[in-house]
Amino acid sequence: MDQPLDTQPMSLDAVAASHGGLEDFRITSPAEVLAMLKQLSDGNVLVNLNGSSGVYSTTVWAIDAGRGTLSFSADADDNQLQALVEGEDAVAVAYLDSIKVQFDVSGLVLVRGGRASALNCAIPREMFRFQRRGGFRVRPLLRATPTARVRHPMIPDMALSLRVLDVSIGGCALFLPNDVPPLQPGVTINNVQIDLDVDTRITTALRLQHVTSIQPDSKGVRLGCEMVNPASDVLRGLQRYIDQTQKRQRMLSL
Repeated sequence: MDQPLDTQPMSLDAVAASHGGLEDFRITSPAEVLAMLKQLSDGNVLVNLNGSSGVYSTTVWAIDAGRGTLSFSADADDNQLQALVEGEDAVAVAYLDSIKVQFDVSGLVLVRGGRASALNCAIPREMFRFQRRGGFRVRPLLRATPTARVRHPMIPDMALSLRVLDVSIGGCALFLPNDVPPLQPGVTINNVQIDLDVDTRITTALRLQHVTSIQPDSKGVRLGCEMVNPASDVLRGLQRYIDQTQKRQRMLSL
């Protein structure tokens, strides 16, 4: 069962202290900020505005990049909204798949219309993305060829270089060709060296969770693996790789 989504803002000071800064989570590119806001708008994603007086739930109504304004849907008669506006500043929290998105909103202004009202503020200059552990997986970019160097657990003299199909913060999927002796679910593979890119090389133990077919003509199977007690530096490296891969994928889609 999925864990309930935490709609409270992350403590940026605590995140910075445990990860050596916020650069792995921060988005400052105007194009990326607008792309993220557009995802919230297009998906009609629930956004929780956390103010000093409480939380107001809403959705992104409009984005005006030319004027630099962001508009949320608003119920002008809601007492919670009135209290939020009086506080002027809040922290917005929303979820895109398994990504927790957080950003400051300042100078909140309630704009009353004939049929609808809106809550306006400035488009944020920066946003933060936090990965839920064990959640969203990323596939390597097409030009990348990440590999996992392992020794076959049943045949220690057999060294293998397996293609990495996807990665999450808690595991990965590997491609095992048909011409390699099969592996059984439940086996633990120690000292696996995973080269994701030129900046990300990790060493960890993997526990094989499941073996699944991909396509009849794929000439191999997918190994779904869980990382066993990964070290903190391994988790930081994975988080950085996942973040950077998602950023590049978003930029390529613009």
